[in-house]
Amino acid sequence: MEIDTARMQVTVADAGALAAWNKLIHAVLAHRADAPQHLQQVLAAAPGWAMAHAAQSLFAMMAGRRELVIAAQSAAKAAEKALAKNGGTARERAWVAAALAWTGGRPDIAAAQLGSIVVAHPGDTLTLKVAHAVRFMIGDAAGMRHDAETAIHAHGADHPLTGYAHGCLAFAREETGAFQAAEAAGYIALDRAQDDAWGLHAIAHVYEMTHQTARGIALIDANSGAWQHSNNFRFHVWWHKALLHLDRAEHDLVLALYDQKIRSEQTDDYRDIANAASLLSRLELEGISVGDRWRALAELAEQRSDDGSLAFADLHYLLALVGDGRGQVAQTMAERMAPSDTAMPCSTPARDVAQGMIAFAAGRYAQACDSLMAALPNLQTIGGSHAQRDVFERLAIEAGMRAGAFDQTEQALACRRARRAGTKDAFAAARLAQIQFARLASAAMIAE
Repeated sequence: MEIDTARMQVTVADAGALAAWNKLIHAVLAHRADAPQHLQQVLAAAPGWAMAHAAQSLFAMMAGRRELVIAAQSAAKAAEKALAKNGGTARERAWVAAALAWTGGRPDIAAAQLGSIVVAHPGDTLTLKVAHAVRFMIGDAAGMRHDAETAIHAHGADHPLTGYAHGCLAFAREETGAFQAAEAAGYIALDRAQDDAWGLHAIAHVYEMTHQTARGIALIDANSGAWQHSNNFRFHVWWHKALLHLDRAEHDLVLALYDQKIRSEQTDDYRDIANAASLLSRLELEGISVGDRWRALAELAEQRSDDGSLAFADLHYLLALVGDGRGQVAQTMAERMAPSDTAMPCSTPARDVAQGMIAFAAGRYAQACDSLMAALPNLQTIGGSHAQRDVFERLAIEAGMRAGAFDQTEQALACRRARRAGTKDAFAAARLAQIQFARLASAAMIAE
């Protein structure tokens, strides 16, 4: 059997297919735009290789698009047939099982299948990365960290993909609150893999969560080589830079980043829409006019309003719809957000967030506060990162402010601050000052 660059045995015998597979491994780990082309080359050269079909299925599911679920299911069945006909290693069998599980509506089982390979073969960087991605999409930060901590001991300095493994470790540690350890792992990732966009982004998360805006901006500016080669993930790094500038109230710069970088390409990829919608929402919560920017975003979101394959995506489509005042479409979408039989179920917190957003847009702030606050304790089940979900926390807190529910809002702010290593960003500082002012004013009125 041949060995790939992840140091794993593969049953593919064709030299061209193996060469394309190795290029695919690097492209996936580095978030390169040419990954799909390499996968097509593998499939063309080795149509009977089960793992290639399983990869096609898993990557299609990661796109979070309803129309790709059927294609993913077809690829999973092709992988199953190829495995039955040609056999495969334990790793290849696990990839096929993962594809069948996810396309059958169980991403948690898919993650477990891939995680079992990480345990058995901790040096398998590609499987670590794919397991990491699935767990990220279902909000399993503890699982991400377990996989990464398991794998990292097999990724010494002599491992060709060690930097990317440290990038996964950095992000997993950041999402579980180990900020110093995450920062350290992230810098190892950058040192050993200069094109590790994920590792760079993990450090940016640390600086956003710990209110180190200057360090975060400097990090992104000084390491453009780590992420500017990326596929649409580069828009997400620009989004991180915008968040850091937003915390410094540099609103003109944030809007310029939105226009010139974050939405320089008007894609309808849910990750790109999430970047844009959450940034516009944050700006409006700070009282900044965003002009007609919601319109183009809402046009795309409305076309995807019946997707229903990923709760995280749906909530950001909904955010764009309410941002543009498309109340009827938003209401219809919120009502249909129910468990899906093909992908990730829409959790109760997601439904609460949806109803809260509808109420907030209508000015029913007490109702919005109730719904959004109810979602916060289990918000991680919608997937994404702390930084991405923070837009819904901000909406909950703002709803509480506008409803006059100061005790509840103060408690939510305290929980948010605890997740951020005790730091207080500009958003929290402003709301806490407003609460203090309101209480002093109330006390003065009572005294009068």
